[in-house]
Amino acid sequence: MSSSVQRKRIRKSPDERRAEIVEAATAIALTEGLECVTLRRIADELDVRPGLISHYFPSVEDLVAEAFGSAASAELDRLVPVDPAGATPTEQLAAFFGHTSGAAYDAISRLWINARHLSRYRDVLRDRVAEQEAAWRGRLEGVVRRGVEREEFRTPDPYVTTIQILVVLDGLGAHANTDTSNRPAAVTRMAVATAERELGLPSGALDARPATAPDAAPEPAAAPGSDPAAEPVPNPAAVPN
Repeated sequence: MSSSVQRKRIRKSPDERRAEIVEAATAIALTEGLECVTLRRIADELDVRPGLISHYFPSVEDLVAEAFGSAASAELDRLVPVDPAGATPTEQLAAFFGHTSGAAYDAISRLWINARHLSRYRDVLRDRVAEQEAAWRGRLEGVVRRGVEREEFRTPDPYVTTIQILVVLDGLGAHANTDTSNRPAAVTRMAVATAERELGLPSGALDARPATAPDAAPEPAAAPGSDPAAEPVPNPAAVPN
């Protein structure tokens, strides 16, 4: 004798449901690409009818653009937070470069490559890409201008300097789909070196250093004759310009 248990459906508010749809679409966009964001695919992911997805996003193009915008905005907030929590512009910029490496950043770099390619054919996505590019420029330029005002940075044109930094990062990130394990350190550090040069900083000023927790125990002294491990150099990738 077999029995079946009917799963209880949870009624969600319109805002909650829309956020759930965008979250699922964003996850698929980051892991599989924007081409895989379809109304049916998101419906299957959430175990709902496709009609529910189309109720919130009548056009799949709107959902694709929203997924990209959500991912890009979240990464911008992580890399250049609006509230730097007391960090100086130099510290904030060093942290920015320190985060532009690793698997998570490679994923967002691939998404930008994907979005820019598809935006040639999709007007809604093209507008969202332009919107996000402006947001990234504006946020980073704000850090540069704050550094100039505090006399930490020296540049005659913060906007131009911001573009120079982003263009170099963008070029490095264009290789997110290729193996860069053999990339020379001088190339890896090009974006950081560009920022230091254009902002009048000494070499190494923007190298990210791991934060030490206030309650952390001090590191033991090196044994006589030993050579302490060298600090790793960040591996920046591209960001949108």
